Amino acid sequence: MSEKRSSKRRVAGSYFMSLMSITLVLFLLGVFALLIMHAQKLSNHLKENIGFEIVMNSNVKEANILRLQEKLDAMPAVKSTEFITKEEAIRRLSEDLGEDFLQWLGNEENPLLPSIDVRFNAAWANPDSISVIEKQLLKNKDIKEIYYQKSLVDLINQNVNRISLILAGVSLILLIIAITLIRNTIRLSIYAKRFLVRSMQLVGATPAFIRRPFIRKGVWQGFFGALLADLLLAALLYGLTKQMPELSLIQDYKIVVGIFFGIVILGILLGGLSTRFALRKHLHSDIDRLYA
Repeated sequence: MSEKRSSKRRVAGSYFMSLMSITLVLFLLGVFALLIMHAQKLSNHLKENIGFEIVMNSNVKEANILRLQEKLDAMPAVKSTEFITKEEAIRRLSEDLGEDFLQWLGNEENPLLPSIDVRFNAAWANPDSISVIEKQLLKNKDIKEIYYQKSLVDLINQNVNRISLILAGVSLILLIIAITLIRNTIRLSIYAKRFLVRSMQLVGATPAFIRRPFIRKGVWQGFFGALLADLLLAALLYGLTKQMPELSLIQDYKIVVGIFFGIVILGILLGGLSTRFALRKHLHSDIDRLYA
């Protein structure tokens, strides 16, 4: 009786350790997936704040500027535009200086020129695309000059590309480690039941019949492990959003739900496939290797 209890305890302990291992590995994968998502959203946010200022000639009619603004809004590369009149430009300058700039001018005419502030969509916010758009716009005689910080655009794109490569490399390594850890954990769990497998073989059970309950159990382990990992991720996201409310500005809840769903699918696949591969060894092993 005590031997049966001890055996049940060992099986329960093996199942619990396997479940916890799957949960922790999937949780780490989820954390990294969320990190990649936030890094991507942050890079898009930075890129979409890249743009340039189109400075118009002083004698250009407002109707012409508004027509140009409409053309810019219709371009797929452009996210938003803002027409800044001469009066608005002087008001903003006065705010920046902390005093009325017009007082310094006396009776002289406002020297500031009207302009259009342009912001690009993330996919177009790179030096090559901006350069092509700049050349096209400069053909317009109403435009005096186009100003943007080329060095800043280069720097942002270089850093974003570098970080993307690092994250892709680390995510691949982490996925390989996760698959290896889950496979080894389930293999140890199956190893503890190798005598049960042999007993089933001795009474004439087919490999498919033997595999079925183990794979079902592995799938459920992966499923429950993924659910626990999702709960931990949800708690982590909730805590971080409470501490840093601005984090919600770069969060895409559709992607978050997709990551949670992907973890469940990954848990089921890893649980089922790892169990199948672990069983294959014991189904075809010699009796002498049972004690190895």
